[in-house]
Amino acid sequence: MATTSHVHTKTTLPSPRKIRSFVRRAGRITRAQHQALETNWHRFGIDAENGPLDFDKIFARHAQRYLEIGFGMGDGLLEMAQTNPHHDYLGIEVHEPGLGRLVHGLAKRNITNVRVIRGDATEVLATAITPHSLNGVFLYFPDSWPKKRHHKRRIVQPDFVARVCTRLVPSGRFELATDWEEYAIYMLQVLEAEPQLRNLAGPGCFAPRPPHRPLTKFERRGEKLGHPIRDLVFARV
Repeated sequence: MATTSHVHTKTTLPSPRKIRSFVRRAGRITRAQHQALETNWHRFGIDAENGPLDFDKIFARHAQRYLEIGFGMGDGLLEMAQTNPHHDYLGIEVHEPGLGRLVHGLAKRNITNVRVIRGDATEVLATAITPHSLNGVFLYFPDSWPKKRHHKRRIVQPDFVARVCTRLVPSGRFELATDWEEYAIYMLQVLEAEPQLRNLAGPGCFAPRPPHRPLTKFERRGEKLGHPIRDLVFARV
């Protein structure tokens, strides 16, 4: 009499898909931008995949350090670096045209106090930026993800804000700006709920634009559409 054997196989469940705060857009990269990445990435680019970064070694000096998350095409970061040569700046971006344009601008102007990181800001903050190493973090005009079902994609979430706080020195500033009113209110609520932060404009208040924050094309576009520009300036307590 034939017997039937049952083989039990282990079912591997797919790992949950990570929610990203950005979409990799296949934007057109110009020849100059591509050339800049090919020839000057070794001067200005940082590989953030090998663990914590030593900024004193990278910049060959000790100075105040500021990080801009999602610098777009890099115009604002270039302006801040040129205006404040005694400060060091880091920029994180995922889109190749922006990376290429910034590196091109740094090489053309021979700006030495900026380094560029290609990658997801949440991952870079977690693995490459050491605690208490930044004097300021700038998040200007992040994607607002206006549809309610996409709110989970917004980069400003309680866990992200708490992580930023750990990377700031005491009294280090976390500055944000947006032209999307509902997102501004949401960000204000999230930041004021973080016990490590203090609203420098006062509880429940937005701040005037900091004089060091450059005007961006996103800001000008928002103003043309009649969107109020909201700035938030918080300090680590």
